[in-house]
Amino acid sequence: MLKGIDLQLYVGPLVPIPASRAVIEALNEITVTTKDEGQSGFQLSFTISTQSPLHTLFLLSGGGTPIKILRVVIVAIYNGTPNVIMDGVVTKHEIVPGGDAGHATLKVTGEDLSVVMDQIDFSGFPFPALPAEGRVALMLLKYAALGIVPLVIPSIFIDVVIPTSRIPTQQGTDLSYIQELASQVGYVFYIEPGPVPGANIAYWGPQIKVGAPQPALNINMDAHTNVDALTFSFDNNLNAIPTLFYQEEKTKAFFIIPIPPITPLNPPLGLIPPIPSRLESVSKDDDLSKYSLPRAITVGVAKAAKWAEAVTATGELNVLRYGRILKARQLVGVRGAGTAYDGLYYVKSVTHKIKRGEYKQSFELSRNGLISTIPQVPV
Repeated sequence: MLKGIDLQLYVGPLVPIPASRAVIEALNEITVTTKDEGQSGFQLSFTISTQSPLHTLFLLSGGGTPIKILRVVIVAIYNGTPNVIMDGVVTKHEIVPGGDAGHATLKVTGEDLSVVMDQIDFSGFPFPALPAEGRVALMLLKYAALGIVPLVIPSIFIDVVIPTSRIPTQQGTDLSYIQELASQVGYVFYIEPGPVPGANIAYWGPQIKVGAPQPALNINMDAHTNVDALTFSFDNNLNAIPTLFYQEEKTKAFFIIPIPPITPLNPPLGLIPPIPSRLESVSKDDDLSKYSLPRAITVGVAKAAKWAEAVTATGELNVLRYGRILKARQLVGVRGAGTAYDGLYYVKSVTHKIKRGEYKQSFELSRNGLISTIPQVPV
């Protein structure tokens, strides 16, 4: 591909194996999108002859055929360090006629391994005397054969229902139920590919916006500039005070509780947030009165943190010029954008765009205020 960058592609029904040379030579373009929460996706584009066996391979991965799961693992090796950027399953393919009668473009689309967890409805499956984290760990054990290792962070609210009074039962698929359990305690759920091909980490826990930042994104710094484009936006409409309107179920007492969007795991990355001018309920999409007051406050804090990101940035970079592969769900520094926008940001999403002779990434950043909270960012 490029000097210092190699690409590895693994394809297989359950345990993916290295793709053949013919497959690699037919591969034209790869697009992989990783988000900070929820499902990530990919698309592979091949230029093939109409007689290519790739037709048969991907047609067999469709519904009603023997191969139910066609797994794809994409590894980008930069300066000898492997980065598993996707481990997913093919969900769709299409053929686009080419410029001549003998060739066509095959586009293969898929999502990460969480799509496998959304296939079967297990409604009614009982979980006697198990807290939420125990139920999540038990459901994830089904997918150990796919290399999925659970990373479940126990909630501070251990809600164990006494079996003699009520037995919790699953509602919907494993994915939908795990996401529902996460929302009940203010957590997120996603599957992180790696650290080696074929392995994945299923994370169920709080959204973390702390840690060692990635090398800075530089703009307007002449020879030190390492991004192709970077655009900032400040949304002053996010100037509400997150508020929990809570009514206790037994006494019917009503509480109005301002919610701080700042926590130890979601520290302030900007000194000046939008000036609040109104109250806005964090429970408008979910009735938090069904929870205890401490639990409702915790869920409210998690919800408030998500819509307190007043500063956003979008941009694009060349991996060779940046010097490494930018990763989502981590912090990154920004330099050269001016006093208001320099500083640390949280990487919400990254899209890898890989072609022959080119590796670019588009990205989305966010933080909760203007002006950096630290004097300088790591280079």
